[in-house]
Amino acid sequence: MTTIATRAGTASGPAELTADRITKSLLGYGVIAGPIYLTASLALAALRDGFDLTRHAWSQLAVGEGGWVQVVNFVLTGLMVLAFATGLRRALVSGPAARWAPALLGVFGLSMVVAGIFPVDAGGGFPAGAAAPPAMSTSALIHFAAGGVGFLCLTAGLLVFARRLAREGFGRHALATRVIAPLFLVSFFAMASGALSVLVFAAGVVVVFGLVTVLSVHRYRQMPDTTC
Repeated sequence: MTTIATRAGTASGPAELTADRITKSLLGYGVIAGPIYLTASLALAALRDGFDLTRHAWSQLAVGEGGWVQVVNFVLTGLMVLAFATGLRRALVSGPAARWAPALLGVFGLSMVVAGIFPVDAGGGFPAGAAAPPAMSTSALIHFAAGGVGFLCLTAGLLVFARRLAREGFGRHALATRVIAPLFLVSFFAMASGALSVLVFAAGVVVVFGLVTVLSVHRYRQMPDTTC
């Protein structure tokens, strides 16, 4: 199997300089998307009265007074993931994963935007004292559908990208991706079925966003020097 070469260690030529700078800027959004989403969610969890990390999903932070902050967090994070997916498509150009990995990750980014626009219902004592409605609202149904599709696409996109990483000779990155991505998806479905607590799924979110950050930095470093 022929190893695919990256452009690391080279310098952008005059004709490529602007395009490569744009690509690197787009890839940079993948570096910051996870940390921003996680920091904002955990800060809101600590500040919102009645929120319990062991019982309440982070999606519930979008309801009640101050919920608009989590809505913005969802939408901005989704847009940053979309930007990263665009940068990844530009960076990979051709070969394994060049189309499908960015496309699948882009769908995940779009799903976060949709999930932010359509929040879940109050319930489980959050906001403080709130009881679940007798029937799930249309907004909540759309939210959960977007999450299910988005998490499937995130997992698939990462696994497709792992194939590219292996072909480029980055075996450790490929292995980590092939382990973390499926475990994250398992944590989601286990939480949805009630087999695991939301805290376990939250840990999965932290780990998978950490992986996205690592892979974004890694791909950024495979781009040529654009400081000239």
